[in-house]
Amino acid sequence: MKKYLAEAVGTMVLVLMGCGVAVSLGCDPVNNIPAVVGTALAFGLAVVAMAYTIGGISGCHINPAITLGCFLTGRMNGKDAAGYICGQVVGAFIGSALLFALTANVPGLEGTGANDLQTNVSVTGGLLAEIIFTCVFVLVVLGATAKTNGATNNFAGLAIGLSLVLVHLVCIRYTGTSVNPARSIAPAIFQGGTALTNLWIFIVGPFVGAACAAGIWKLIDTGK
Repeated sequence: MKKYLAEAVGTMVLVLMGCGVAVSLGCDPVNNIPAVVGTALAFGLAVVAMAYTIGGISGCHINPAITLGCFLTGRMNGKDAAGYICGQVVGAFIGSALLFALTANVPGLEGTGANDLQTNVSVTGGLLAEIIFTCVFVLVVLGATAKTNGATNNFAGLAIGLSLVLVHLVCIRYTGTSVNPARSIAPAIFQGGTALTNLWIFIVGPFVGAACAAGIWKLIDTGK
């Protein structure tokens, strides 16, 4: 249960800080590039911070896609996977609720940093982006935390956080970057509109991407 609680706390921080920066800076991939960079750094730094805070307790997945990747590669059982995902979604809702409460009292700040298809991006394009970049991100996670990496495991949190920064820099223009169903579900519920209508993209895409990453890792993992 402590592992599930740790996942809830970590995901709450990720959503509050990452989405909070996106809202505060007015992240716009067309008209506000500095805010895009700031948002990407915020999500990456949140992951690094939580990796060194709860990594020793739960492994700091704070992302259902990562949990699915670990389950499919045999690193955790189904019971723990379900508990992790429940904790992550609950934590995301807490983070979104806090952000919603903050923005409701500040004129000019709107939304909760929910994912949505960006300008001129089709449903197919958005879905492909989420699949591709989740695959890359989860593959980094599986590799950085593998036992075959030896001493480099000590730097796994940094590698994962930096890779999330990179993924955001590329993907924000297409979908605002989810690669994390929990991070998308809660903000969309609070924000509504097209973010809620298109929510399925940010659930299906990351899970498919995670499954692809698990398959690739099984093919290249020398520890098997």
